[in-house]
Amino acid sequence: MTTHDPIPARLAALKTAKTPELKKQWRELFDSEPPAFNRRYLESRIAYRIQELSLGGLKPSTIERLEALGEQLDGGNMLVRRNRADDRPIVGTRLIREWQGVEHTVTVLADGFEWQGRPYKSLSSVARAITGTRWNGWIFFGLKNHRSRT
Repeated sequence: MTTHDPIPARLAALKTAKTPELKKQWRELFDSEPPAFNRRYLESRIAYRIQELSLGGLKPSTIERLEALGEQLDGGNMLVRRNRADDRPIVGTRLIREWQGVEHTVTVLADGFEWQGRPYKSLSSVARAITGTRWNGWIFFGLKNHRSRT
């Protein structure tokens, strides 16, 4: 007698589920409102949660190891921890932007940015130094579309 494993079928069904259905599943699986992220994010987190509940989560030793690695990376600074690493360009990246006929180059540092040999904590502060007005630095340097939320 073979047993039917419903997990692969549930995971496959996520691809064709309508967004309201995904949000409903999120509420059931996480007992919270779904975040305002894109569909792909909802699918992947729901898929992980389905498997986690069925097969078990990470071993305590793995969780402890991940937490220790996180501490090494951010020194326990919760502000750093909240910023996703993939939201930020890689250290050493050079961002180039032309403004009023002048080309400006900004270098990404581990703890901020550098423009004209001076350190800045944010891209917005660099953009303000260049333009003299308030700008969202991510938009100014073309890293984020001002019309979208991502």
